[in-house]
Amino acid sequence: MALQFSVLASGSTGNAIYVESENTRLLVDVGLSAKQMNLLFEKAGCGGLDQLDGILITHEHSDHIKGLGVVARKYKLPIYANAKTWKAMDGLIGEVASEQKFEFEMDSVKTFGDIDVESFGVSHDAAEPMFYIFHHEGKKLTLMTDTGYVSDRMKGSIKGSDAFVIEANHDINMLMMGRYPWNIKRRILSDHGHISNEDCGHALCDVIGDRTKRIYLAHLSKDNNMKDIAHLSVKQTLESKGFVIGEELQLYHTDASVPTELVKL
Repeated sequence: MALQFSVLASGSTGNAIYVESENTRLLVDVGLSAKQMNLLFEKAGCGGLDQLDGILITHEHSDHIKGLGVVARKYKLPIYANAKTWKAMDGLIGEVASEQKFEFEMDSVKTFGDIDVESFGVSHDAAEPMFYIFHHEGKKLTLMTDTGYVSDRMKGSIKGSDAFVIEANHDINMLMMGRYPWNIKRRILSDHGHISNEDCGHALCDVIGDRTKRIYLAHLSKDNNMKDIAHLSVKQTLESKGFVIGEELQLYHTDASVPTELVKL
């Protein structure tokens, strides 16, 4: 079976992404309650949480680990995170049995059944934030949100993916005119914050390859962005560089509470 995935939820209120092959089922982040996670799995047709082979954690912010402790304990699931993230999560997820805790270090590859998962670092105000690239039968899926900028090193790792789930967090004008206090605005705009729609578009121009078919705009701010604005901004940037959206290359929304279709790469 081909590599399949669904962005179950994405946004400042909670994040979770499901990835599966014929033999392996993985969840990246558990930023919603166990009850909400069960509903999302049901809506997306992903089977049950009890069928997962593991949970991969990107970083310790609550919108990525809110339901982690409860889900892991209830379904006896193994959790994978780097050492600094494990330390940062201490006291945030409750007691987790030692036999469920595994280290997955940055810039390394772990094999889960028939999926190879590559970790890479991003720039965000967390202990040691990292995201993941999934490799299966020649297909490559990149997940990358929660970064203040996209470095050349990141671009080198993710370049040529068949699909990208990538952050388009904010529209800069909406953020600057919005109600957030200046210290929060400064954090979002910093190199350890979140990338804007414009940043997203420019980064994609450097990493889209001949095989790239699907782009999912993720982690949109509910206060400082809108789906249509994000879509238009990224589309215009890509088209200015000669990419054609809507034929071979498709641009998709994600949502804070509605999962994307479970699709094959």
